Amino acid sequence: MSTPTILENALFNYDRTAKMLEGEVDRLLLDKMRRPKERIEISLTPQFHDDKVHIFRAFVVRHSIALGTSKGGIRMRPNVTLDDITGLAMEMTWKCALIGVPFGGGKSGIVADAERLSPYDKETLVRNFARNAVRHISPLVYVPAPDMGTNERDMGYIKDALSWSVGNATTQGCYVTGKPVILGGIPGRREATGRGVAACVVEALTHQGRKVEGATAIVQGFGNVGSVTARALTERGVRVLGIGDLYGAVYNERGLDLAALEAHAAKTGTVKGFSEASAIDAGKLLEMPCDVLVPAAAESQITRENAPQISTRLIAEGANGPTTPEADEILADRGILVIPDILCNAGGVFVSYLEYTQETQQEQMTESEVRGRLQQRMTEKFHQVRNLSEDRKISMRDAAMLVAVKTVAQALEARGRLP
Repeated sequence: MSTPTILENALFNYDRTAKMLEGEVDRLLLDKMRRPKERIEISLTPQFHDDKVHIFRAFVVRHSIALGTSKGGIRMRPNVTLDDITGLAMEMTWKCALIGVPFGGGKSGIVADAERLSPYDKETLVRNFARNAVRHISPLVYVPAPDMGTNERDMGYIKDALSWSVGNATTQGCYVTGKPVILGGIPGRREATGRGVAACVVEALTHQGRKVEGATAIVQGFGNVGSVTARALTERGVRVLGIGDLYGAVYNERGLDLAALEAHAAKTGTVKGFSEASAIDAGKLLEMPCDVLVPAAAESQITRENAPQISTRLIAEGANGPTTPEADEILADRGILVIPDILCNAGGVFVSYLEYTQETQQEQMTESEVRGRLQQRMTEKFHQVRNLSEDRKISMRDAAMLVAVKTVAQALEARGRLP
């Protein structure tokens, strides 16, 4: 059996939840929530530094507006598809509903290899996307943010392109989050997802009756989420034994020197070749014994093939959809606790909400305020999901989905059936 796609994973999780809600939520509402509100394909034709026009495909999907403006990042990858973006938008709907922000789920994608573009060409492509998607980006329609292949600098380009298009010095309201602080961004946004993951890990370890200080962790992924999660866990006394990225993985049973590893990765672009650790197969890294495993790279990394070999009691999903449904069943049978992605990595969208409100109200928040509110919200939602999981004797993923889907259903009921 082939590995399920992002959309197939999302639909499986939703259908499972919908079945649990039959008789409690109107069947028509369940059918409605399964479908995206809008799927758009855009042709981009930027002229690059070689003076040639290049053609790219881009997608914007709004899955839901029941709770408010659609929210979700821009993914730039050479193999991203409209179905991928649809699945990710659906996951964003549940994530926003669960973490308690007034957003619906959205997502956008640009079919391009960010790593093969020069800085000039990438800026040109991002600005071209903003100009062509101008009808679909708005504080009251869809608000993008960084995702795989994009970053805060790209969000700054989007804000500039949109404000330039109407002849203003700035945008009126928040059109994009994850911007540089100097352009209206919020301190701590870049670190928010990773810090949220770490907050969930601390609560989960404590709940399991284990000490946080001295616990061991393995992190798959050393991008924005993985690197910040590793640093945040280290600050709490956790020893990070192994880290992997697209190019390789490294392992040290005594614990990695993260400062030295960060310096190495900044210089070489990869953790591979780090002299203070041993090279290890990227697949084998996931199976090494540890107290906490954090898949923070890509989707469908824990599958039915490797789930039986996973050697941990706790998995914290830093990435979107890193565990396939078949693997979920195996892990549950083995008594391994999985903190689901729509809870575990929701810190990013929560702080995006703080950025949205800050820019809307023309206020400024300090990083300590942002961290405090993030910690409080992640802790509160972790215990809400964990308590429901224990009361209903269901997995944390099922519990998180139940809370999220019921919240969206309640919003749809409150809006009424007429347009």
